[in-house]
Amino acid sequence: METALEDRTDALFHALADRTRRDILRRSLVREYSITALAGFYDMSFAAVQKHVAVLERAGLLVKRRRGREALTHGRVETVRSAATLLNELEELWRGRIGRIDDLLARDD
Repeated sequence: METALEDRTDALFHALADRTRRDILRRSLVREYSITALAGFYDMSFAAVQKHVAVLERAGLLVKRRRGREALTHGRVETVRSAATLLNELEELWRGRIGRIDDLLARDD
């Protein structure tokens, strides 16, 4: 079970590591876009944008739905929140370590 969670987390941060994917996600969180419309925002092929969308979808950050011949995308706020939660947990861990270092240094004085 732990491995599955780690795999999902890896996929999530891999998806967010690319600036084009982050931009696609930002746009898709605001409103629903067709992949064709998204492709119009970038200086790359339609196929390249499709690949970016697929990475975001595998990570659970986007959902695609069909409307006739079009594939529409919208962002999943819940998944973005889970990334924020994980980052907050890591920050708390880091702050706790800094606090313990501060305590050790204060004792040495």
